[in-house]
Amino acid sequence: MISPFEPSLIRHVERKQVISYGLSSFGYDIRLSPKDFRTFRHIPGSIVNPKRFNPDNLELAELHRDEDGEYFILPAHSYGLGVALEHLNVPDNITILCIGKSTYCRCGIIANLSPAEASWRGHLTLEFSNSSPADARIYANEGVVQLLFFEGEPCKISYDTRQGKYQDQSEVVTLAKV
Repeated sequence: MISPFEPSLIRHVERKQVISYGLSSFGYDIRLSPKDFRTFRHIPGSIVNPKRFNPDNLELAELHRDEDGEYFILPAHSYGLGVALEHLNVPDNITILCIGKSTYCRCGIIANLSPAEASWRGHLTLEFSNSSPADARIYANEGVVQLLFFEGEPCKISYDTRQGKYQDQSEVVTLAKV
């Protein structure tokens, strides 16, 4: 269901502290991929239209590196899109809710994610708001959101059955579709 899968909660990598990822008490903490992160930029006179999304409203963020790890900068009072490192293959009797990790929440970073419905497959596009007045780091290859799993009876019409428009997302940011 999750690949790559980490069967325990990882807090250190090569003697360095990281923002935890892997299997937790009642969920799974996924990581931000270093491959793609985009931030919204202000273009005077432009309007973001979900029915006709203009990719020019986003700019590719640079991946930075220092002794703390690899990270992207999410400017103050802005919004960014990243992608999960892990690939999900959700069974037809499971729905996944995605919530922000407390480490980021305490820094003013809000994760606003859609659920992964029954039979959804792919790399989640991750949405982040920086509500703080300061630029913020979001670390790649480290935990960014927690997945919570809800089991029920297999649904009659799964995401795969209805050919959902966000099925089989690759490890790049997927833009709004209608």
